[in-house]
Amino acid sequence: MTEVRLLTFNALMRDDVPARLRALGPVLERSGYDIVCLQEVLHRGSARLLRRVTPGYPHRAGTGVVLLAGGLLLLSRWPVRRYRFARFPVAGPARTELLMRKGAQLAVVDTPAGPLAVVNTHLSANRDDDWSEGNRYTSVIRGELEHLARLVAGFEPGLPAVVAGDFNVPRDSPVFTRFAAAAGLRDVLAGDTSTTFRPTPRWPSPPALDQVLVRAAADRPLEARARTVLRDAVLVGDGRELFLSDHYGIEADLSLAG
Repeated sequence: MTEVRLLTFNALMRDDVPARLRALGPVLERSGYDIVCLQEVLHRGSARLLRRVTPGYPHRAGTGVVLLAGGLLLLSRWPVRRYRFARFPVAGPARTELLMRKGAQLAVVDTPAGPLAVVNTHLSANRDDDWSEGNRYTSVIRGELEHLARLVAGFEPGLPAVVAGDFNVPRDSPVFTRFAAAAGLRDVLAGDTSTTFRPTPRWPSPPALDQVLVRAAADRPLEARARTVLRDAVLVGDGRELFLSDHYGIEADLSLAG
């Protein structure tokens, strides 16, 4: 079995972005993560900054000239065989978030145990914080999850897969559990309802919005375990202490058969 260490992390596209990304770089360099799935890396300038501060990740996946499609960036210590970005269907209500072109980044990474399908994604936010079936944003997310399930199904069945990112839907939500079942994915943190979003006075008990799911191949078993990380403030260049994001990261240890 080959051990693959993966991180998914919403890096937050506002509030001292350069300072936080400069601080994130050394954290990633020391971490031993093999694959890093980042969300909300919106500008090419941010991607260039991350390239400078993460030299241990020579392989990248990101699409776009000025803005990164979906704000998605994948870093890898191993070669990325191929990748593409697929945008989610546009659906109302109208909101500035639509300018991000949210969707999924689909890549195949050549690990020592063979190719691994990696999907990095960021779904639409629920501005009502209401994930009931009849909510207007739940309808948007349901459509995006159905599209994502079809994208995952499009990978070759012989490829083990990991799907990670900011799903903006609670882990125990029926719309999310239906998606996992339809896509043939196992939720690595199923049953764990501890938050992945930093509590605030306005939102003191947020749900678990970031997820990691896996799919084994018929002849290539895939075991996984995960936990939340990047919860603490870090020291940035000018001496201040900042949180790296308003989200926590999820670290996943994948055991992949060759």
